Amino acid sequence: MRLYRVTHAALVGVGIALLLSARLANQDWWDRHFLPIFALRRETLLIAEQTVRVVMALAGAALALVLARPIAGVLSRATLAGMLRILLALLLALGASEVALRARPPHPHDADSLQLEPRRQPDPRLGWVFVPARSVLALEAGRRVSYSFDASGHRVPSPGATVDADRPSVLFTGESIVAGYGLDWQNTIPARVSALLGMQSVNMAVSDYSNDQSYLRLAAELPRFRQPVAVVTLFMPSLFDRNLLGNRPHLDTGLVWRPAVQPWRLVQLFHWLIPYRSSAAIERSVQGTRETLCALVDLARSRGAEALIVVPQFEPESATDEMLRRRILDEPNLPYVQVKLDPSWHLPDDRHPDERGAKAIAAAVARAIPPHLLLPPRRCPAL
Repeated sequence: MRLYRVTHAALVGVGIALLLSARLANQDWWDRHFLPIFALRRETLLIAEQTVRVVMALAGAALALVLARPIAGVLSRATLAGMLRILLALLLALGASEVALRARPPHPHDADSLQLEPRRQPDPRLGWVFVPARSVLALEAGRRVSYSFDASGHRVPSPGATVDADRPSVLFTGESIVAGYGLDWQNTIPARVSALLGMQSVNMAVSDYSNDQSYLRLAAELPRFRQPVAVVTLFMPSLFDRNLLGNRPHLDTGLVWRPAVQPWRLVQLFHWLIPYRSSAAIERSVQGTRETLCALVDLARSRGAEALIVVPQFEPESATDEMLRRRILDEPNLPYVQVKLDPSWHLPDDRHPDERGAKAIAAAVARAIPPHLLLPPRRCPAL
């Protein structure tokens, strides 16, 4: 009887805790601990959050008022051997799940498989890069898209095309939006900027990159180019969560390079399903992202190039979006341009910008690059 009472009280306590959690987890709490997700509209996230609160409240009420007694009765009659068998079965199931998850090709849980087109290959310092010297016609977002890459893994207009490292160039680093996911070359942001400025654009962006990886890619490539005119990168609050992940090469305090650390796959899966972030973790990533972007700007300027951070915005800026933009970009006075896009300017059933979105972003980038940088150097007249 004593075991029944203790078990019953514990179950009622759990039910009350669920009720209190549902009450205290208001929208402000969700905004502070669950960051924006690129693939989902904010309205979808709000509905999901409210649904979780309702489910927690209902589960708590049901447990405290109805289910505590019968569950306590069952548990109090269970034998020690029976409970150990259940525990052993649970541990074996978790172990088998971990083995099954590890049998998949290794890539961060938040990134697409490296075998999806356009294909990527592992890289010890950057995590992954596009497979170089390769062209493919892929089906992306319901459309056929041609992708070509040169020997350095830069996206280029066509098979066999190359990048001239001696020409004045605008260098682009970033992730799939900059790389031009779902868009033929002429519709990508770098290609449109090249057409608007009459200058070579170099697209060194790689899908699923964090801001750390984008900086590392630029640092590795920039020394090759003799006349970099501008360096353009991308920051989006809805992609900020990537900067908190250690399962890819990343930069620690002081821009110290750290290799990817792969935790248990079940832990990764849990974080993917419930992407809770502590205030301390978010603050560390805010400081780290700001340091990385400041380093990128300084690196560009050390080569006499203008630096620009482009911030696409499909939806009205939320409180979290505004906080991240202010803390990361405004406080250190980094050069950026915010581009507000029509919510419909994205690929079918996909959140990446379509031709209209890429065109608007490219126009904003071209306007933000100072005109005097686009002029050829003047020579002194002969005496």
